[in-house]
Amino acid sequence: MAHKSGFVSIVGSPNVGKSTLMNQLVGEKLSIVTDKAQTTRHRILGIVNDEDHQVVFSDTPGVVNSAYKLHDNMMEYVNSSIQDADILLFVTDTVETEMNHKQTLERIQNLDIPVLCLINKMDMSDQKMVARKLAYWKRRLPKAVIFPISALHGFGIEGVWAEIKSHIPESPPYFEKDAITDRPMRFFISEIIREKIFIHCQQEIPYSCQVEVEEYIEEDDITKIRAHIIVERDSQKGILIGKGGDMLRRIGTEARKEIQNFIDKHVYLETFVKVDKDWRGSSQKLKKYGY
Repeated sequence: MAHKSGFVSIVGSPNVGKSTLMNQLVGEKLSIVTDKAQTTRHRILGIVNDEDHQVVFSDTPGVVNSAYKLHDNMMEYVNSSIQDADILLFVTDTVETEMNHKQTLERIQNLDIPVLCLINKMDMSDQKMVARKLAYWKRRLPKAVIFPISALHGFGIEGVWAEIKSHIPESPPYFEKDAITDRPMRFFISEIIREKIFIHCQQEIPYSCQVEVEEYIEEDDITKIRAHIIVERDSQKGILIGKGGDMLRRIGTEARKEIQNFIDKHVYLETFVKVDKDWRGSSQKLKKYGY
């Protein structure tokens, strides 16, 4: 059997479960997951290898209508991911009635590559609702193969895998066969911290934050990490630190525990908060922060 390799891009509206699906398919928590929309900001590759296949999954930000320059950058990740794909996984859920970005939906409707429409969160619906969603998406994406799934519980994933492998083109591997991602460790550390901010902070605070790992030092028995959390306003800094430092301490404690599990080593984590006004609207600052 000839070796097969290909790029599989995961695209959809915010909060439909794309990152949960990515983690389920890869078997590792590479994408952070919260119940808030727009948690994912970057294009994250997750690589799955077996003897005859290399499947490169691409988790993307939720498709949004732009309100900040940051959103423009996020949509560039989505568009490049669609352009690069050998197979597209379009993720919706049992609640969504229409994708909120018509241009992207029209682009998906006109793709010549295989499209799998995954109706997620089946565990939160009933058979009548599922039947309505299946009929609806068959009309909207007549060329797509449609799968009802639960990414959280792994329901339907086996069928999705079989369909993906049937369409992956013959090719040598694009990455080393032991690779699971193209991102450096510092990126995942910053994402874990940002996930805890999304979980514990409300309203605008999570969306105004960016995390930068300033120092990552591996010693024999411990890894020392210093991270800066960037916000846009002095008032946001005060909320994020909390009374007597309580909020920042809670975020740091939970992040440290998850980082330890991720790298399988003891961690000493320091977190600091600093203000960089209106960083989401500045092309120069977005470039500085890796967007």
